[in-house]
Amino acid sequence: MRNPLSDTIVTIEPSGIRKFFDIVSEMKDAISLGVGEPDFDTPWHIREEGIYSLEKGRTFYTSNAGLKELKEEISRYLDRSCGRVYDPAKEIMVTVGGSEAIDIALRAMLNPGDEVLIPQPSYVSYVPCAVLAGGTPVIVELEEKDQFRLTQEKLREKITDKTKILILPFPNNPTGAVMRREDLEAIREVVLEHDLFVISDEIYSELTYGSERHVSIVSLPDMKERTVLINGFSKSYAMTGWRLGYAAAPHIILEQMLKIHQFAIMCAPTTSQYAAVSALRNGDGDVAMMRESYDQRRRYVLHAFKEMELECFEPNGAFYAFPSIKRFGMTSDEFANRFLREEKVAVVPGTAFGACGEGFLRVSYAYSLKSLKEALGRMERFVKRLDGKV
Repeated sequence: MRNPLSDTIVTIEPSGIRKFFDIVSEMKDAISLGVGEPDFDTPWHIREEGIYSLEKGRTFYTSNAGLKELKEEISRYLDRSCGRVYDPAKEIMVTVGGSEAIDIALRAMLNPGDEVLIPQPSYVSYVPCAVLAGGTPVIVELEEKDQFRLTQEKLREKITDKTKILILPFPNNPTGAVMRREDLEAIREVVLEHDLFVISDEIYSELTYGSERHVSIVSLPDMKERTVLINGFSKSYAMTGWRLGYAAAPHIILEQMLKIHQFAIMCAPTTSQYAAVSALRNGDGDVAMMRESYDQRRRYVLHAFKEMELECFEPNGAFYAFPSIKRFGMTSDEFANRFLREEKVAVVPGTAFGACGEGFLRVSYAYSLKSLKEALGRMERFVKRLDGKV
């Protein structure tokens, strides 16, 4: 019988995040700090709008690009958050989560052999989506000494005459790193010099801590014209299961992305789109409340790591910490597996986000303080055992 499988797809590894999630879901009394999902319910006014849309029988297809009202709200949001005006009719489309937007942006822009610069550690989808689109992923390894930011020097080292796209994954999953305006200005210089395009994944844009808010690269001169900005509702509004994201991009790129979306998806869920209108119109207070709660948890987690003598770069975005476990002489996978087996707590090995994540763990603090205290208490006991103190 002929091999029914694609040669390309069999080379792609399954997600390293889901492996631990699947194990812990079947383990009694286990605690997971492994999945990047808010523990808040979707705010009631958002759910209510979704329910109302169902009661009114709004169960039809929307236009392929999304509800007109939603695209207009997205345009207004981008104007006030980035200072850039996007035409809702030609430069914005609604997708099934930010993940779909990443996929179709790469498919719309890449020719076989084009190189995609992917800073790592970073979200697990970028490399496989680039491969499936026929591109060649080129990894830019980020380092703790640089606060896991992308530097101009590291970027220049990886550019060739085949480089076409730079992915900017900030605020970053898994490290929590952010790029400040001066960092982005240095990157902009290289992008313009080498005529590159940018896919800026800003799904955590509302979750930054301290006095400085998130800065989008599209806010810099000449960057809106060469950037696909990706965002969504999953993280900021606790709407993971609603599966709703969006892309804002130059019309020449977006019309090709829309073509793929038409044939593969048709349109994003109608109920979710009506709910998202309410999120953008009335959800600023909800976002602020959740951000404050995450910040409290962030500070608790960092304090707990300090008490354990675990080195951890201070994350200023998203809801992850990325502590180092190098002093134990174990791989990230060995530590995570043994910790899960002995203490029934799931964390994700840093290598799930790229080889340069070796020696680190991703710990999500998108969980209640009660769960964090129990899980980190177990981690402290485990660390003491490794240090021979118990």
